[in-house]
Amino acid sequence: MNRKDFLKSSTLFGAAALVLPTTNAFAENLADNSIDKLVDANGNYIQQTLPYSESFLEPYMDAETLHLHYTFHHGGAVKSANKDLQMIKKALDENNLETIDFWTKKLSYHFSSHILHSIFWTNLTNKSTLPKGNLLKRIEKSFGSYDRLKVLIAATSKNVDGNGWGILAYQPYSDNLVILQCENHEKLTQWGAIPLLVIDVWEHAYYLKYKNKRTDFVDALFNIINWDNVALRLNDAENLMK
Repeated sequence: MNRKDFLKSSTLFGAAALVLPTTNAFAENLADNSIDKLVDANGNYIQQTLPYSESFLEPYMDAETLHLHYTFHHGGAVKSANKDLQMIKKALDENNLETIDFWTKKLSYHFSSHILHSIFWTNLTNKSTLPKGNLLKRIEKSFGSYDRLKVLIAATSKNVDGNGWGILAYQPYSDNLVILQCENHEKLTQWGAIPLLVIDVWEHAYYLKYKNKRTDFVDALFNIINWDNVALRLNDAENLMK
């Protein structure tokens, strides 16, 4: 599967199916958007194939880290999310709601991990790119300049307490780009915000190569961010509201 095919088949659809009513216009737009399809025909979560080889992002991200990260951390989240979903369905079938709270929290954690990791892989490439066009105009409107955005999202990512993510998102309710700091995979998020660019600062994302130097890892990522992918995600996010 090449990069283009991955982008056209790769999470928003699954989230819409779970949490939004089918009569909602927003949900209908999500269902028509195929960029982040991470569920199969039966509603089970699936992990898309990486759009590049495991050595593609070297030297900024080494092949061993990429293999472990994609296979065991992202892959483990997908397996766990499917188990969570099965346990919720089982509890409903058996009318035993004592464990619902536990499994819904687990699903929030694992499915959010699946969403963010899926975006993360497509956000990276092996060459330097820069924002342009509508994305650059949006960045300048929301942050003043691309350089100011880089400073803000880098600082936000580096300063996550414990494990988590730095996120550039489109917030449709304000029609602006926003920077979010996410602890774990689901804490400190904004309702309705659509992630465009995510920076993984869990230790498993960088520890083999960068040891405990998270700041070096975040700085290195700016050499391989695929701003064309971010622009594509912004375009789709804006179209959801039309």
